[in-house]
Amino acid sequence: MSAPATVPAPAGLPGLRRAVLWVPDWPVAAAVAEGAVGSHEPVAVHDSRGVLVCSAAARAAGVRRGMRRRTAQGLCPELVLLAADENRDARAFEPLVQAVEDVVVGVEVARPGVLLMPARGPSRHAGGEEELAALLVGTVAEETGAECQVGVADGLLAALLAARAGVLVPPGEAADFLAPQDVRLLDLAATTRERRAELGELTDLLRRLGLRTLGALAALEPGDVAARFGTLGLLAHRLARGGDVAVPAPRRPEQDVTVRTDLDPPAARSDVAAFAARALAEELAERLQRRGVVCGRVEVLARTEDGTELARTWRLDVAPSAAELTDRVRWQLDGWLAGRSARPPSAPLVHLELLAQEVSPAAAVSEGLWGRRGRGEVQAERAALRVQGLLGAEGVLVPVLQGGRDPRTRVRLVAWGDEPVPVLRPDAPWPGQLPSPAPGTLLEERRAVDVLDVARRPVTVDARARLSGEPARVVDEGESREVVGWAGPWSMWERWWARGRRRAWLQVVLSDGVARLLALESGTWWLEGVYD
Repeated sequence: MSAPATVPAPAGLPGLRRAVLWVPDWPVAAAVAEGAVGSHEPVAVHDSRGVLVCSAAARAAGVRRGMRRRTAQGLCPELVLLAADENRDARAFEPLVQAVEDVVVGVEVARPGVLLMPARGPSRHAGGEEELAALLVGTVAEETGAECQVGVADGLLAALLAARAGVLVPPGEAADFLAPQDVRLLDLAATTRERRAELGELTDLLRRLGLRTLGALAALEPGDVAARFGTLGLLAHRLARGGDVAVPAPRRPEQDVTVRTDLDPPAARSDVAAFAARALAEELAERLQRRGVVCGRVEVLARTEDGTELARTWRLDVAPSAAELTDRVRWQLDGWLAGRSARPPSAPLVHLELLAQEVSPAAAVSEGLWGRRGRGEVQAERAALRVQGLLGAEGVLVPVLQGGRDPRTRVRLVAWGDEPVPVLRPDAPWPGQLPSPAPGTLLEERRAVDVLDVARRPVTVDARARLSGEPARVVDEGESREVVGWAGPWSMWERWWARGRRRAWLQVVLSDGVARLLALESGTWWLEGVYD
């Protein structure tokens, strides 16, 4: 499936001209800002599944995102490993946001490390888009010492990619800029891990269907995308064509939803304020659900004892959960109350308010054609991640079917959270492959057994794959059972040119009614699997 190199933006769906400020490797920069590591040390931030982000010094040593911790340390023995900490990332990002707000109005936090802002007004004030980008980069470097990149383009995804490339995309050319980009870059528009995972599954499907670029996706008709991929597919299609997350409504938008509370006693520590923030976020989520609406932004407002007011806006994926709202509020309070910015609140907080903005009917963001993940699936995923955190990355493994000649080779175990990709192609021809069916259970460690004929002599297999006698009994761990049926043998000699492995396979049904798979190797019969 192919697409033209240039895809025109759909009529009636112009993308807002945005400027995006992006700090590369922000979790590493946040750890440096907090004093956890030095600025020139090789650093990798990881979770239970592997490396999330690494510093330039670590990349120079071969460390890459997604790599297992043990592998990364093998490549770079002096590597400093830091556990992922969203609170640290948000807390350290607050000084940078404050520095940008001194020169630009209307700043939104997409996630720690990424700021969104309208481009037209600020660029006119600065004297042009190039001047605005230079002003933002200089302000951040002067105020915080962080290095950042700024991009300007029409539409959310185009602006995000422009920031990562450090370029300014001329008006009306967002579709041309996006067309050759990999479709997997759609996940950059997500603000939560859940939405990032959903977009990852969608892009995997798109690539399997041959839609490998954003231009190929944008070339499809919206109706065909909706019928095949549901609401999430329409969102991806809109982003690929240079549009924004939300479609402009032809009528007056829904009113903003506000929840507020007074803090008594006043809160001077973030952990104290977090209790009130959680209750307030849950109340806001409940009100949105009761009204049947969703929001695209949430503004966090706080007031101190001396009357000082603080405000910050966070960009959200549509239909945010109470947990997502709670995270944003908690991160923001931590950033305000930590005092790292040299401009902490002048007094304890006495009032907290949440304002849901860009409110729209929930029907406009209904679930996809196949619905969303069930509650049990989400709970199982969280439980697996908790166990993985206790036992380590290799403590929770999932099987992946792949190609191979014997049942053990055809199963690959990967750590939970890693991409379940087969190493050996399952669709490739495998001459001499053991015939189906494969055993339902493979022993973790195979054990030796004795296969005897009617005269109780050991059964062997010659070079022409002929049995020395008909199998009559199998002795397994001292227990002898009669063979009531058998098939084989199948001789397998892999990599014969390099004196590779030579085996003979035999399927037997014993007197207990259970079938077993046996393998003869180096004169010894081994129990490999059970057909249960």
